[in-house]
Amino acid sequence: MTQSERRKFLIERLIAEQPRYRDLTIPQSEAEQKKLLRSLFNVRMPKSIDEDFLKIQDEYLQEETAQKGITDITDLTPVANGIYLWQGDITTLKCGAVVNAANSQMLGCFVPCHGCIDNAIHTYAGVQLRLECARIMRRQGREEQTGGAKITSAYNLPCDYVIHTVGPIVRGALTETDKSLLSSCYLSCLELADKNSVKSIAFCCISTGEFHFPNDKAAEIAVKTVKEYWKQTSGKIEVIFNVFKDVDYEIYRKLLGKS
Repeated sequence: MTQSERRKFLIERLIAEQPRYRDLTIPQSEAEQKKLLRSLFNVRMPKSIDEDFLKIQDEYLQEETAQKGITDITDLTPVANGIYLWQGDITTLKCGAVVNAANSQMLGCFVPCHGCIDNAIHTYAGVQLRLECARIMRRQGREEQTGGAKITSAYNLPCDYVIHTVGPIVRGALTETDKSLLSSCYLSCLELADKNSVKSIAFCCISTGEFHFPNDKAAEIAVKTVKEYWKQTSGKIEVIFNVFKDVDYEIYRKLLGKS
């Protein structure tokens, strides 16, 4: 099957799952088809699906990621011992684990084509990721606490694992509690990575953006927590600070002394 054929197959199957969508017309343009498919992935509840769907979905998503271009940690140059700074799409990064800025439900973003990292990671990992997260949350029996973390397989992402953490939501002035909880996010992810013998971890800018944590303060906490963890554990895990926005790149560049 071509990518176009795979995409149409997946759209038709996802539409057929929901009677309310059965009058939807598949658009002609590739861009609109991709938007529709992503939307259908995003709103799909965590329920089982057959192996034929998963096979074609996996082929489709892996080809989409390959077309975007995969960046391997081995091709990056460290800015300091064990630390990398990389600006790009975290769903294309090949490393031990990438960190997902999740919400307390831990099921991914259900808003169609939303711009958050939670949406992107769940979209390009495939429907299996939401299914695994749902199993974890059912066993836990409660929402995930802020500052905690969970690890899952990465499925169709080029990394090995996804580590999901719930950052603090800043309401009004930044508090010491907000700072402590954000530090806990980084610490929980590092501990979980080490526990699972993960050799490298890519951190997104947790709690910035829609969670309103000031970008500069968040970066300071991220760098400080990583360095303190290394000192306390003599850890060997390599850390990538992954940024998407230019403003975050400049903040981390200055913090890490990169010229």
